[in-house]
Amino acid sequence: MGLRDASVALRGALGFLSRLPVGRSERAWDAFRTAPWTLPVAGYLLGGLAAVPVAFGAVTSVPAVTVGLAYLLAVVGLTGINHFDGVADLGDAAVVHGDAERRREVMGDTALGVGGTLALAAVVAGLALAGVGLAALPVAAAVGLVVAAEVAAKVAMATLVALGSAAHDGFGAAVAEETRSRGLVAPLALAAPAVALTLPSVAALAGLATALTVALALLWWARERLGGVTGDVVGGANELARVAALHAGLVAWRADFAVPAGLWESVGLGEVVAWTPW
Repeated sequence: MGLRDASVALRGALGFLSRLPVGRSERAWDAFRTAPWTLPVAGYLLGGLAAVPVAFGAVTSVPAVTVGLAYLLAVVGLTGINHFDGVADLGDAAVVHGDAERRREVMGDTALGVGGTLALAAVVAGLALAGVGLAALPVAAAVGLVVAAEVAAKVAMATLVALGSAAHDGFGAAVAEETRSRGLVAPLALAAPAVALTLPSVAALAGLATALTVALALLWWARERLGGVTGDVVGGANELARVAALHAGLVAWRADFAVPAGLWESVGLGEVVAWTPW
């Protein structure tokens, strides 16, 4: 793929993943669906834009709950609701009784059920609460984790299209059938800078590992319950992996800084025993 074709494919990825006014042409779509490497690359740009309200909140006195709301609105405003719709459809399919055909039928229904409502509420709450947690981090760590989580979410999507097979004609067939398993190598390699540039790197690494776990779990579930990957599964993976990556990163960051370096060397055993609430 030449430089010009790569640029068209990247525009196609942005057109699919966001509300940015690019990549809406048929040529861009055709280029994108055969280039899974564009997913994490687009994740860097989208993550950087979504991190703006988080960075602003980290350097000002804006309340953490307001930062959380601003981050949620930034994600929705930037990426739209298509992938949230995938979460809702997955939630409805997860609770329905029946075979794979029945579950796919429910996913295609425009009515929102209880399962979809709960799944959507959990993702929205998870995003907002992650924003609250990000507000407590140093600005560089907060921005790095937002970008890393966005890239991780896109790697989760790439995992599904590279390792999965389509359940039926549609988006899943248009993308998954064009990508072989080796197509996952480039997205994973392109996610490495997000890990390396986030301090501490263990936070971004935890986020990426968690996002991949979410993707593999969804891949197994889709094979068992839907007969393969669908567009809703890929879109839902983006939202679920982002939330999971954010919270895994926050937990890892807190664990990494919970005990300052050298603390155990500077504090005697007697003092530790004295602090312990027996």
